[in-house]
Amino acid sequence: MTPEQAAANTKAGLAAIVGAFAESPQTLRRARLLGLSGWAYHVSARAGALGEVRPETVAAALAFIAPEAVTDGWEATAKTSAPVEVATWHLHELCAWGGEQLGPYPRIARLLELAGRVVDAVDAAGLTLFAAWRAMPVPDPAPGARAAVLLHLLHEHRQGVHVMAVRASGLTPLEAIIAGPDGETGAVAFGWQPPYPPAGPLVRRLMWAEAVANSMAGQAYAALDRSERVEFAGLLESLGHRLAR
Repeated sequence: MTPEQAAANTKAGLAAIVGAFAESPQTLRRARLLGLSGWAYHVSARAGALGEVRPETVAAALAFIAPEAVTDGWEATAKTSAPVEVATWHLHELCAWGGEQLGPYPRIARLLELAGRVVDAVDAAGLTLFAAWRAMPVPDPAPGARAAVLLHLLHEHRQGVHVMAVRASGLTPLEAIIAGPDGETGAVAFGWQPPYPPAGPLVRRLMWAEAVANSMAGQAYAALDRSERVEFAGLLESLGHRLAR
């Protein structure tokens, strides 16, 4: 397995694991305790690591969410709490979830070792959100908590290189969403308003962007040798199945 293949093969597993945390009833229930709408929480929990910045900066970092929707969520949060406090709370919740859900995983020590080496190998140039999250102190030293944070960072890394690859392909974020599997449904979910461009002429560019994103993300996976990359992909697949039960 090449580094590029490792990046491609771990993409879905990382998204599934991070999604399991985001969609867990406990996470959603506790998010409501902050007095924020689901949308405001989504924006500020992810981008709050940037600190006190303007909505335009947040929209540029998130990229695939419509700027107007980002502004609505960011400003709604600012009325009740600092976005960085929401991100810090989110990190604590991620650690708590990781301790409960990932801690019992039999191969947690090996997962920590391999994921940590990949995260450490990431060149964060241009990856603003990844760099902001990697700089945040992990509040819980337990293995499950640290594993959850590392997998979150790897998912954020993939998201960041995908943004750069999409822009390099000549696509706008909206065009990339339209050309993707969710199409107009995805555009609506991320706050984009019609009219939407036709998907047909955009699909080939998106395929090129995916290949470029795999190449860029793969640079960090070169920190593992071939057998370790295969092992790490297998660990993520196994963990994903475990969480889906």
